[in-house]
Amino acid sequence: MSSVSDTVNSGAVPAIEVRDLVTHYGPRKILDGISMTVNQGEIMVVMGGSGSGKSTLLRHLLALERATSGSISLLGINVVEARARELYALRRKMGVAFQGGALFSSMTVGENIMLPLREHTNLDESTMKIMARLKLEVVDLAGFEDLMPAELSGGMIKRAALARSVVMDPKLLFCDEPSAGLDPVVASALDELILRLRDAFGMTIVVVTHELESAFTIADRITVLDRGTILTIGSVEEVRNSGNERVQNLLTRQTEDVVVDVDKYMRRLTDGIGMD
Repeated sequence: MSSVSDTVNSGAVPAIEVRDLVTHYGPRKILDGISMTVNQGEIMVVMGGSGSGKSTLLRHLLALERATSGSISLLGINVVEARARELYALRRKMGVAFQGGALFSSMTVGENIMLPLREHTNLDESTMKIMARLKLEVVDLAGFEDLMPAELSGGMIKRAALARSVVMDPKLLFCDEPSAGLDPVVASALDELILRLRDAFGMTIVVVTHELESAFTIADRITVLDRGTILTIGSVEEVRNSGNERVQNLLTRQTEDVVVDVDKYMRRLTDGIGMD
């Protein structure tokens, strides 16, 4: 289990601050009053079952969706009120490692890594190649820059995606299910890589995952979501020892007994349908 980095300063302005976040998809409420902070240099893991709202929360943290109400502050900038130019500048300080890697199949590994540099800087070609090779060294993929993504294993694709996400030395790094679909040995190596990235670059990292072992390995703190609300936020030990039954059900993978209201169930089935 990791410990909070020395770069975390409880007196400093949080790297991420979410207050009373509410989101609807049509009439359905997805997030219901989410409030959380992530300290500078901290690894925050967001966990929850399917449909808990963790992916929606991640999209809000990336400023990709507009909330019904509430506020989100990233590096001191209120993204709800920020203008397009401010968001563009902010996103240059953010890195994202997508769940499937999201490497462009028509580009070499090196070209994939250099893509953010091409889009957001005026660096010359040789400098970009050196920076890409440096980041590939960090993720243990030195010498793989000329291969195509199809020539990489699943774990290597994940590491290449991490290299691309940190090529511009972001202050914030977001990882969506980084170890999903990997065998335990490769997943463990990826967990160690995330810890090394935090310690080497002093980044604040948010990881969305359902992998318990991975969460317990890398997290400084864990946020547990369920049905659009926060069940608990705490250290690994605090979450492990939580007295909340729904938290323990998630950790032990126990299903909850569902009590069906027959009348409500029938109304839901027949709502808007004319019945003779």
